[in-house]
Amino acid sequence: MSRRATPATPSGSAPARPLRADAERNRQRIIAAAREVFAERGVDVTLDDIARHAGVGVGTVYRRFADREELIEAVFEDQVERLAVVAEEAARCEDPWTGLEQLLLVTGQYFADNRGLRDVLLDSAPDRRRAVSMRERLTPAVAAVLTRAQQAGLLRDDIEPTDVPLIHVMLMAAAEQGRAVTPDLWKRYLTLILDGLRHDRERPTPLPQRALDQGEFDRAMR
Repeated sequence: MSRRATPATPSGSAPARPLRADAERNRQRIIAAAREVFAERGVDVTLDDIARHAGVGVGTVYRRFADREELIEAVFEDQVERLAVVAEEAARCEDPWTGLEQLLLVTGQYFADNRGLRDVLLDSAPDRRRAVSMRERLTPAVAAVLTRAQQAGLLRDDIEPTDVPLIHVMLMAAAEQGRAVTPDLWKRYLTLILDGLRHDRERPTPLPQRALDQGEFDRAMR
């Protein structure tokens, strides 16, 4: 009785072998460590830094990730997707101006809490190829938020989608300076910016944060 032949696997389409349990644990451990390091220090760290924080050898990191860009993608892909959902929800908001406020406030909080996410989405370093695709994921929804607010006569007609990341760059400069003194200081300047973005307004919007006094200003600048 002849044995049944095993079907040949087509060339180049062999199924990927699942990681062993210990290898997968190491991978998740590395991602968790990278998430913490990137959030605190930004993405301009080495894989050696990530390995030390994860408590593994750098060789283990390289076995799981070919380079830092691949690790950045693994860490931030889901976070960028959450930001895209925020932008899409803002674009569907019943009141277009509220949608714009929601977009800038929620994304600003993400950036204030996560330096690495700021680096990925607000830094145009040419070697960050995956960061470019992540930014492109957000662009259509952000553009839709602006267009709705402009069509409703609420937002200045000369605002473009490329203005939004630069607004965040300004806000995050305030967040960095005020972090040790008043972590939410950037929200004061967001309110000022939003007033400047309005097509017209009856009166200034009350500011959510007080200005720094001279002593606090000196501490923040140091």
